[in-house]
Order: sequence, then C-alpha cells, then structure tokens
Amino acid sequence: DVLAIDRVSTEVTLTVKKDVPPSAVTRPIYGILGTIRLVAGTYLIVITKKKKVGEIFSHAIWKATDFDILSYKKTMLHLTDIQLQDNKVFLSMLSHVLSVDGFYFSTTYDLTHTLQRLANTSPEFQEMSLLERADPRFVWNGHLLREFAAQPEIHRFATPVMHGFITMHSCSINGKCFDWLLVSRRSCFRAGVRYYVRGIDSEGHAANFVETEQIVHYKGSKASFVQTRGSIPFFWSQRPNLKYKPKPQISKSVNHMDGFQRHFDSQIISYGKQMIVNLVNQKGSEKPLEQTFAKMVNSMANVMVRYVAFDFHKECSRMRWDRLQILMDQLAEQQDEFSYFLVDSDGKIVTQQEGIFRSNCMDCLDRTNVIQSLLARRSLQAQLQRLGVLHVGQRIEEQADFEKIYKNAWADNANACAKQYAGTGALKTDYTRTGKRTQWGLIMDGWNSLIRYYKNNFSDGFRQDAIDLFLGNYSVDEVEPASPLHVKKDWKFLALPIIMVVAFSMCIICLLMAGDTWTETLAYVLFWGSASFGTFAIILYNGKDFVDAPKLVQKEKMD
Repeated sequence: DVLAIDRVSTEVTLTVKKDVPPSAVTRPIYGILGTIRLVAGTYLIVITKKKKVGEIFSHAIWKATDFDILSYKKTMLHLTDIQLQDNKVFLSMLSHVLSVDGFYFSTTYDLTHTLQRLANTSPEFQEMSLLERADPRFVWNGHLLREFAAQPEIHRFATPVMHGFITMHSCSINGKCFDWLLVSRRSCFRAGVRYYVRGIDSEGHAANFVETEQIVHYKGSKASFVQTRGSIPFFWSQRPNLKYKPKPQISKSVNHMDGFQRHFDSQIISYGKQMIVNLVNQKGSEKPLEQTFAKMVNSMANVMVRYVAFDFHKECSRMRWDRLQILMDQLAEQQDEFSYFLVDSDGKIVTQQEGIFRSNCMDCLDRTNVIQSLLARRSLQAQLQRLGVLHVGQRIEEQADFEKIYKNAWADNANACAKQYAGTGALKTDYTRTGKRTQWGLIMDGWNSLIRYYKNNFSDGFRQDAIDLFLGNYSVDEVEPASPLHVKKDWKFLALPIIMVVAFSMCIICLLMAGDTWTETLAYVLFWGSASFGTFAIILYNGKDFVDAPKLVQKEKMD
C-alpha cells in the first residue's frame, strides 16, 4: 500500500505503487509524526534519521534523531510579510521541540504501557493498532496524528512517539546474563518548562509528570518496578521575575480539593495505592507547599493515599548523603507491601505491583531522581534474588561492573528529564554516578544552575510557546488578523537596561580616570553608582516585565 496526501485538498488516501508517477522524487523516511496547520497552510512532519536503542523482547526500539517539516504548499507568495515572519517563528518553534533529545518509537511494540498494563489486557486490545491502544498521556504526537486517528485504514502509517528516556543493557552477575532496562515516559498533559508550568490543571494533570519503569528480563522471566514523579498536585505557580529563586505562590481563588482529588483518583486507577514522598525544604519559601500538601492528604482521608515528608537538603546538608538511608528504612515496609510485577517464562503472572511511590521535590528533577534510583535498586535486589541471579546474602552494591552501569543509567535518566523540563542537565548526578558528592560535582551544579537561571528568565517563554504549539494547546488561525507573537514592549523595557549599563560604565570610567581631587572623583562615582543601582532596583522590582514570557497561551488563565 501507498499513502497518498493531496497537497491541495489535504485529503489522505490509500493507493497502490503503480499510481506513483515515475518522475516523483524518492527519499527514505522512518515514520510519520503527523500534520500541523501553520500560517502558510498544512505541514507534514516526518522522521528522517533514527538510531537503534536496543530490543525489548525481540522488538526493535528506535530513537528518532532527525526530522523534516514539509510544506503542502509549494509557494509562499500568498502570504504578507508579517505572515511570512510569523510562519517562520512557528516553524522555528516546531524545530526547537524536535531538537530536544528523547523521542522514541517502535513499529511493533507498545512503548507507552508498562509490562503490568500490557499483561492485563483483553484479546481485543491486542488486535488494535499501536495508535489506538497507546496510552494518550505518553503519545507526544497525539495532536499531530489526530487526522490519521480518524481513519483506521491508515493507522499503520502513523507512528506514536514517546518523549523521555530509554536505556538498555545486557548485564552479567555470577556468570548469569540478563537484560536490564530503564524507561521514563514524560506526560504530554500539562507539559512545559520549569517555571511556567507548576502544580496541576483543572483536570488533575500534574506538571512534569514522568512514569519511570525498570525492567529485568532473565531466561524468559520478566520483572518490572514502576515509580512516578510529578509536581505538587494543587494550584500554585512560580513565575520567573529575575530573582534567582522566585517565591512560589499558592492560588487563593480556587478550590484546590477538586483538582487534587481528580489527580489522585486517576493515579489510583492507573497504579493502585499511592505513597507520596515529598522532598521539599520544610523551611523558607518551600515550607507552605509542604504544609498545604500534608494538610490536603489528611483532609482527603483516602486510605489508598499515604504521605511522608523528608527535608532532603536539611538531612543531607554538609555532604551527609548516608542519611538517605533514614528515608529508605522508613519506606522499606511499604515497598515490600507494594512488591513488583513478575511474570514467569510460561507467561504466568507471579506477582503484581500493588502500589506506587509518587516522589516530588520542587522541580521533580534532582532530589527526586536520587530517591527513585535508591528505591529502584532495593526492588532490583529482591527481583534478582528471586530470579536466582544473585545468591542469598549477595548485594547489588558489591557487583562493581553492574553497579557502574546502574548508577550511570540513572544519572543519564536524570539528565534527560532535566534537559526536557529545566533546559540543562540535572544537578547532584555526581552522587548518582559515584555514590559520593564531589567538589567537581558541586562546581558543575553551580554552572548548570547559572545556565538554568539564564534560560528560565530569558528563553523559556519561547520554549513554552513551542511546546504549546506542538501539543495543540494553541492552534494557528490562518485568518487571525493580529498574531499573539507581536506584543508591543513598554518603553521601560528598552530604556532601563540601557540606562543601567551606561551608568555602570560611567562609574567604572570615573574610578579609572580619577578627577583633580578625590572628593570630585568620589562625587562622580557615587552619582553614577547610585544611578546604576537605582535602575537595577527598578528592573528587579518590575522583574516580571523583563523576562521572556509565553505569548501563545495565557498561562495565568490556565493556572
């Protein structure tokens, strides 16, 4: 079969090979990501390069590494200059999203479901196309494929793509070979960048929600342990305002319990019992978030939801990372009760995972990943002993080769999740990689924090707009006269930074080129110094006006 798209009517039909004109230009592609309407008309997005990650149970898993955005229209002559400009910006937004590492797909395996979900399905489910049966939370091109989804006969041409992280390793302990996999699936509901997307939406979808599954495959037996991370699930925001750490604001005008309840209802349906592990600081600006979270869990009074708070920064201050064992001991009994999913080589389900750890910090990146890697190791210890890979009394920590693979994979997972949400690699990965906090690790954390600061304040508006366009939270209206991209900047936006730079420069010049008397020099330095300090203070006070804010979807309304 040949899929034919009419460039004029945009109609998609099935045809046969002989209908393709011999003059047609041919080029290989590895999948269709979908279609999107921009100012110039419809565009087709295709995967042009892929890299093999490995195999899950003999199914090839690929990472999409390059894409092409093809216009249906062959000319742009019908557009005005402003429309051309807008179209260019929208195309650069799509290119930006596609340039972020971490798009994975398979043409024969359903990557969006955990092993446990796949094992508990009906025969009808097995007959469905990958597009129909995929979990919509984790299909990042769901919006782009909506036209394909409406025509079942062309489903096999559509490639559901997951965003997140996948790594696979063939490992050996005691001469026994097994496959070890780590899969993180990023939700496309309430997706976005660090400071513009926090908390939950009215549907109960949490920001930066990621499902992480660790899989072991040994002699036909398969074991899996699943965890989730997601923003603190009530209505709060933390808008960038040029300060290093903007103060989180808990919304006062909405009923938090509605969204909170919805969030946990859907989590219980998907995963069973919930053990919340809240790692935020219990003092300073993060304290009200911890108190509100604890209070809401209490007032919800659901026996399926339990809560534990652990002040990560306080407990592990001054490099005392061994204190994480306090939390592990606290969660041990709960983890044994939740168990893990295990199916034997005959396909018989031996155990099911009865509940899940839902970890969070502020960003659900650095602290969260450290705790998740420790919980996953404890589960893996039990799985490998049960499968007979580890002998009684043996510890994973003692298996140097595997331990190195394990730690590096979890650090790579942290980096992937952090790049997708915060724009830089993760912090604290030196601990995840080596089990120790190092001086070099602290320096790298400082560097990453600086880059995060710059991106969060001066380029995240564009990144958020790009995600909103890609996921269909914003649709381009071809006839819309005024594009939201053109926002007139206030005079102070340009004037104040220029005044500040000039005043600061004059202050330095006066210091270097001293006047006739020291009093004259001092007067000049004080004048220009106070002028630069004064404008800096005004800029900081109006910080929200100076940051790069999203233009397409009004985030205030969404919060």
